[in-house]
Amino acid sequence: MTSENIYILGIESSCDDTAAAVIHNGKILSNVIANQKIHEAYGGVVPELASRAHQQNIVPVVDQALKKANIAKEQLQAIAFTRGPGLMGSLLVGTSFAKSLAMGLNIPLIDVNHMQAHILAHFIDEEGFNKPPFPFLAMTISGGHTQIVKVSNYFDMEVIGETIDDAVGEAYDKSGKILGLGYPAGPQIDKRAQLGNPKAFKFTKPKVAGLNFSFSGLKTAILYFIQKETANNPNFVDENINDICASIQYTIIGILMDKLKLASKQTGIKHIAIGGGVSANSGIRQALKTGESKFGWTTYVPKFEFTTDNAAMIAIVGYLKFLENDFTEQDVTASARLKI
Repeated sequence: MTSENIYILGIESSCDDTAAAVIHNGKILSNVIANQKIHEAYGGVVPELASRAHQQNIVPVVDQALKKANIAKEQLQAIAFTRGPGLMGSLLVGTSFAKSLAMGLNIPLIDVNHMQAHILAHFIDEEGFNKPPFPFLAMTISGGHTQIVKVSNYFDMEVIGETIDDAVGEAYDKSGKILGLGYPAGPQIDKRAQLGNPKAFKFTKPKVAGLNFSFSGLKTAILYFIQKETANNPNFVDENINDICASIQYTIIGILMDKLKLASKQTGIKHIAIGGGVSANSGIRQALKTGESKFGWTTYVPKFEFTTDNAAMIAIVGYLKFLENDFTEQDVTASARLKI
């Protein structure tokens, strides 16, 4: 086993995407994702359906990842997998498969925290993408999580702010449901927002102390606003959809940036990294760029395919842990509420 030639398989199954990736010395050789379209009909992820789909997808996804990386499973030196947080049934599929494969190949097992992985995705070797220096602030924004984390080293992380209710992704999806948009609504709201006036309608930002977030009040405000306007004009949403989406997005971005500005001011850290599926949002990316010139920030956004739930981010954590001989035992269990 040489440090010059390390192949690790990463497995991600925390929610509704089954993913597998192979990393070689910090560089991703393959990153295969099987999306679950079945949830679109329900307007959100159905946990039982998700775990069943993972069972169907995990073998072919891992097989494809190995083939795309052009290696045999016998060349792997470790298996990294998402231990949590996430949906328990989904996590169990990935955890069980990883444990079985590692046992069969007689190689080490590495457990990965999904939220740490979103942050450490910035350390994947990828041409044209810079890695943030320590310490830096990481804002993780996804369907289930919104956090600001102070990152002092690869595995020295402190959550300094997080949502007390809905996450950013949930705010987008619930707003989209109110507007009659499909699931997931985030990309649709983002697309329409670019065509609308962000100041057409004003939504009040929730008042939450410190660096924590709250988005449930915003969702309720949007619901009442739409109910009131459609009572006067049944065609209100259709006639104003772009302006409504732009105003919702403007408010959400304002909430995120206010907290990020406060976190930077309190810590004195000006290196800002974002991750998670919602970091693909064009408005959020633009706001970060504006922050570079306005506040002297240096911002970091990973490659698009490494922002949403994926196995490449699990593989890079596996690689970093492998270098430190940080392995787990076969009796490890999945944890739906695993903390950083």
